Amino acid sequence: MAETEKKAAAPKKAAAPKAAAPKAAAAPKAAAEKKVAAPKAEKPAKSGKTVTVTQIGSPIGRPKDQGATLVGLGLNKLHRTRTLEDTPAVRGMIAKVAHLLRVEE
Repeated sequence: MAETEKKAAAPKKAAAPKAAAPKAAAAPKAAAEKKVAAPKAEKPAKSGKTVTVTQIGSPIGRPKDQGATLVGLGLNKLHRTRTLEDTPAVRGMIAKVAHLLRVEE
């Protein structure tokens, strides 16, 4: 048994450090792979119609998606008012939480 204990206690050799890849060779490759930003899409012309919404109800005790819809409308506290562009998307959000809002055309 003494021999096996001696073998187990022998120090392990340190692993040789691996050679790092030269960074000079990677730089030209990275320069060649630069992505050019795509031109941004133009925003549609505003129709000038707006809708003003005021939060009059709390999202506490409501489904989480209703609270998230209020945040999407830019409302997060009672009696805060936002003037939003009158689009079908905004109208759908307003319809979803109409019981928590006061809407002024």
